[in-house]
Amino acid sequence: MEAIEELAVQPCTSSLYLRPFRLSYRQNGTKKFWDFMRTHDSVSILIFNTSRQCFVVVKQFRPAVYMCEIERHHPQVFHNQDKESFPSLENPLPAVVGVTYELCAGIVDKPGLSLEEIACEEVLEECGYRVSTADLRRITSYRSGVGVTGSRQTLFYAEVNDQMRTSGGGGQPEEGELIEVVEIPLEESMKFAYDETFPKTMGVIFSFMWFHNNIAPKLPKK
Repeated sequence: MEAIEELAVQPCTSSLYLRPFRLSYRQNGTKKFWDFMRTHDSVSILIFNTSRQCFVVVKQFRPAVYMCEIERHHPQVFHNQDKESFPSLENPLPAVVGVTYELCAGIVDKPGLSLEEIACEEVLEECGYRVSTADLRRITSYRSGVGVTGSRQTLFYAEVNDQMRTSGGGGQPEEGELIEVVEIPLEESMKFAYDETFPKTMGVIFSFMWFHNNIAPKLPKK
């Protein structure tokens, strides 16, 4: 996962996932504009393994996170963003600075499937557990990246056990996915959520808090 080589930054002129726009408008009599991206909505799933009392999350390299760290250490990298070429990354940072812990998730790009069906597919592909739509509990939906994309993410909760695991997960290599499945013990989850040495998404923090408020009090006492 961390064997990242031959880094090269270049302009993005077209994408299957991002479409840049500029909106001009008048607000309270003042002329304004705002640059934004249109992208897919998504689903995410908080997975709790009842056999071993742990959360199942994923770990993967995120180029956007990595490049934020690159710019922080080497701000000159993006100085030529309006030109054809960018400076080469002769001394790149270790890939680990771009690795994050996240909930199992996926984009909504299959019109024939419901959000629940897409969520089930992602749980199987990324984490190796076979769940049905009846196994899912919808927690809520919210807007992510409100200053840039404004896309909607819908969060589900699923309880699994060891018998429901049919593979090691890891995503779909043919689509370029390289995902590591990670288990976070319940008793360590809130410490993990607030430990900044483990880069993670807000979805992990929020969903762990939701679990401790709504599910944990109902668990059988040891």
